[in-house]
Amino acid sequence: MQINGKVLYTKREAAQLLSISVRSLDYLIFSRQMPARRIGRRVLVHRDAIEQFARRDHAFIRASVD
Repeated sequence: MQINGKVLYTKREAAQLLSISVRSLDYLIFSRQMPARRIGRRVLVHRDAIEQFARRDHAFIRASVD
């Protein structure tokens, strides 16, 4: 995952960094698995939240693949 000096990312940028769709990211935000901030009309995701999510163990994904 390549993250530059930005602190807040748009949903599209965050989804691209995580290699998931924007719709999947919307689900993660809605289910409170990915914290996000609303600033005006924009929804932004903090760099630390992206990195923590990428490092988290996703057992539910592994279980569905096995």
